[in-house]
Amino acid sequence: MSKILAFAGSSRKDSFNKKLVKIAALGAQEAGASVTIIDLSDYPMPLFNQDSEHEQGMPENACKFKKLLIEHDAFIIASPEYNSAFSPLLKNVIDWASRAESDDEPPLVAYQGKMAVIMAASPGALGGLRGLVFLRMLLANIGVTVLPDQQTIPQAFKAFNNNGSLVDDKKQKSVLELGRNLAAVLSKLNS
Repeated sequence: MSKILAFAGSSRKDSFNKKLVKIAALGAQEAGASVTIIDLSDYPMPLFNQDSEHEQGMPENACKFKKLLIEHDAFIIASPEYNSAFSPLLKNVIDWASRAESDDEPPLVAYQGKMAVIMAASPGALGGLRGLVFLRMLLANIGVTVLPDQQTIPQAFKAFNNNGSLVDDKKQKSVLELGRNLAAVLSKLNS
């Protein structure tokens, strides 16, 4: 069974992107994948600093997050857009997990050969689209194959029902389909 790690690049308690990632995770589960949903606020890390890394090593939460990435075949990632890019929280955790913990560790072991789907929810009119351009580029540069389909949710403050589903049925189905497609691709690759 394929294992997928799902998380949002937001630490806000009532994050739109946390809601969005849960919908895609449900789609992947319905397609037969095992999905682990985590909240990055449970893995607080200092800003990446090579001097601190050299003096103190990798922070414990960075090690835990990296281990989760390694243990999973693929990722479902939703990120808010901050000034036309993805969130600094997401960049920081990706950077920490990219670091080698020993001299003999292969480069980017947490990312190489992995797959992902990406999405964004934002109060703005573009729904986080500009941030996904940079997120897709970063993930590809570190060895993650990002599936071509993605989803954005504009005007996120009025896009969700009280139960966490999307008001727009077409968008709800599209986000579920992102998770299903990721699970289906993994299933084909594993058989």
